[in-house]
Amino acid sequence: MRAWVRTATLGVALAFAATSAPAQTYPSKPITLVIGYTPGAVSDLAARTLSDGLNQAWGQPVIVDNRPGSGSNIAAGYVARAPADGYTLMVGTDATLTSNVFLYKHTPFDPVKDFAPIINAGANIICLAVNAELPIKTVADLIAYAKKNPGKLSYGTSGVGSPHHLSGELLHQKAGIEITHIPYKGGGAAVNDLLGGHIGMAFLSLSAAVPHMNTGKIRIVAVVEKSRYAALPDIPTIGETVPGFEMSSWVGIFAPAGTPPDIVAKLNDAMAKVLKTDAVKAKLANLGLVVQAGTPAELAEIVKDGLRVRGELVKAAGIQPE
Repeated sequence: MRAWVRTATLGVALAFAATSAPAQTYPSKPITLVIGYTPGAVSDLAARTLSDGLNQAWGQPVIVDNRPGSGSNIAAGYVARAPADGYTLMVGTDATLTSNVFLYKHTPFDPVKDFAPIINAGANIICLAVNAELPIKTVADLIAYAKKNPGKLSYGTSGVGSPHHLSGELLHQKAGIEITHIPYKGGGAAVNDLLGGHIGMAFLSLSAAVPHMNTGKIRIVAVVEKSRYAALPDIPTIGETVPGFEMSSWVGIFAPAGTPPDIVAKLNDAMAKVLKTDAVKAKLANLGLVVQAGTPAELAEIVKDGLRVRGELVKAAGIQPE
């Protein structure tokens, strides 16, 4: 009997050690952080900031892997099918996780069932910018110009289904203006065409617009959030001119569903420490990303709530899935 008890106890101990080992040794090899957008997007810059911080903390490379295309569906589908071992992660945005299911007939992932939320890195500030050659200095100017020239004003965004795109749809709805959407594979391409005068306006993440603020080629007219951005208090919100206008955006980190909870917890803790350092908060604030660094459970609720809100907006806008 005693021999049986010793054997059973040893078996339990070995089983516990086997299940505990991944968290104790993680990470023991390079981690890949997949992004569905081109380099230069705010999600890309946030990922590279996290990559540097985690590399310093753990001594393991964190490789940033840009896989743009299909409104970031390609990247999300890839990560959804990746091994749930903590070595393939995704930079997910509100566009990918809360809009795409309403904008595409087929998405290669389920935003709730296929991912394990890790951390909400921050709120992404989006602005409305115009080519400086246009006679537009305010939102009221833009509305008047669009009504005088119906259908002639095109706006660029980082892609179909992005909060930038939905900002344009919401402005179309609320202000009653005809503006044409031009989707790009990332904010960098959109701002380049705005600078060149190929499009008259664009909804851009501040990370894409701020470097060009003082060039005299573009003009930032407003931000799309409910409140003014603290770092640029002189720039008004669209809602100050168009009542009821508000659009929010965020950047989060996700793992494939089934990733062990202890690894998710370790990732959340390490990423929060990186994001909450004064240097990182200041760097991301300059890019228009306000650090949040919440819990996995909070990010899960953000996704679920976002699915409800974006679904209603897409339906009201009459946007048909592609």
